[in-house]
Amino acid sequence: MNTMKWLLRREFWEHKGGFVWAPLIAAAIMVVLVAGVVGYGVGADKFQGDSVTVRVDGEEIHRTQMSVLATGHTRNEMANVAANNYMAVGAPIFIVLPVVAFFYCLAALYDDRRDRSILFWKSLPISDTTTVLSKLLTALVLAPAITIGIASAAAFVILLLAGIAVSAQGVNLFAPVLSNINLYLSPVYLLAMIPVYVLWALPTAGWLLLVSSWAKSKVFLWAVGVPLIVAVLLKWLDYMLALYGTTINADWIINNVLETMLLGLVPGAWFMDGGTALPVRAQYGADMLSLLSASWGSLARPEAWVGAAGGVAMIAAAIRLRRWRDEG
Repeated sequence: MNTMKWLLRREFWEHKGGFVWAPLIAAAIMVVLVAGVVGYGVGADKFQGDSVTVRVDGEEIHRTQMSVLATGHTRNEMANVAANNYMAVGAPIFIVLPVVAFFYCLAALYDDRRDRSILFWKSLPISDTTTVLSKLLTALVLAPAITIGIASAAAFVILLLAGIAVSAQGVNLFAPVLSNINLYLSPVYLLAMIPVYVLWALPTAGWLLLVSSWAKSKVFLWAVGVPLIVAVLLKWLDYMLALYGTTINADWIINNVLETMLLGLVPGAWFMDGGTALPVRAQYGADMLSLLSASWGSLARPEAWVGAAGGVAMIAAAIRLRRWRDEG
């Protein structure tokens, strides 16, 4: 256990720029931009224009009716929507995660062979299995947890800035929003999705680690080029067979196998192929509890477990290859 802890620390400190600074910079840019807009709007009295419109319960409440929000049911409804959906503001930060995780997995085992540091690590009493699993946990657990923490903080700050903008209209939503329990549970719901993310990301992580342990050079071309070439060949074969009245259903193979190998690291990938419906309500958006429930519900799909089994097999192959390949 101590060995795994120190290996995770090593991975964190060696890749702190990607895991911490990349999402932190993205969050800082978002907060600064929103703060600039709110500051300009409040200072220039831009939030008092006639075009301001708020929709609650499907009912439009214009600026001339904003006093209705000062008290009563409508204000509480607005606060409930904000507390349940504010994490959606941090969505751009989560775009950084798959990019960082992709290139991290791709270089995880290749860099050790390229700079010959693998000889040093093999001289230590650390098994190849422990080393590879530490890199897998870093990409699929540590990196998402860090991103969730940064995105939650940024979304909370932006929510406070939005509260300042609304208060310029004479409406104080701070009390009902800050007293809403979902405001504090939303980051916890995201953390509870990490096991789902791990299972859906295993095929991609396994494929990238396999390429990283095997390729002598140009790992990116191997990782991306092979699936793309296979996709082209499958489409060509499907077209040729269609001339004789048969097919291999190339689109199904591409969507369910090849895309899973490349896009599994994207958060919410289980919603992308339509197999799991995104729980969005017209008036309230998608609250985090509904997203959590739908995410765990996606594990009832057989392809989640078939893909995870394939990912585990590729990770096992990567461990075996690392055991025998130490060339530069």
